[in-house]
Amino acid sequence: MKPQDIKEFLKALRKTDIEELRYKSGEDTLYFKKGDVPALQSDPPVEQSPVVAADIKEPEPIPPKTTVIAIKSTVVGIFSCTGADKAPLVSKGMKVKAGQKVGRIEAMKIVKDVISNIKGEVVDILAMDGEPVEFGQDLILIDTGK
Repeated sequence: MKPQDIKEFLKALRKTDIEELRYKSGEDTLYFKKGDVPALQSDPPVEQSPVVAADIKEPEPIPPKTTVIAIKSTVVGIFSCTGADKAPLVSKGMKVKAGQKVGRIEAMKIVKDVISNIKGEVVDILAMDGEPVEFGQDLILIDTGK
């Protein structure tokens, strides 16, 4: 785009209610947003409008999404994240694999293992050792992006 074409476009943009616009043509990318920069000066004085000329810049890159998934309780009971030898099965920052035991829930002398169905890194352990848990309660948060 030529500078004169941009000026013409901005004049037309002032007369609309468009707040933000991204334009891409080939390798050229323009980004316009009202209110970013003072108005452009045109040859003849123009009535000052609330619309402001836009800044020409590259759009900001979108940060990568992290996917944090909760491992949920499948039964009602008392949660424990330690194994039979009283060593913790998982801790914050630990990598887990799909199928790995990450805790256990005891109800009426029956122990049910809590198994991770995803791989990733433990972000947080929401249920504490010895704490009663409900069906469907979030127990452990896993970041699958790590």
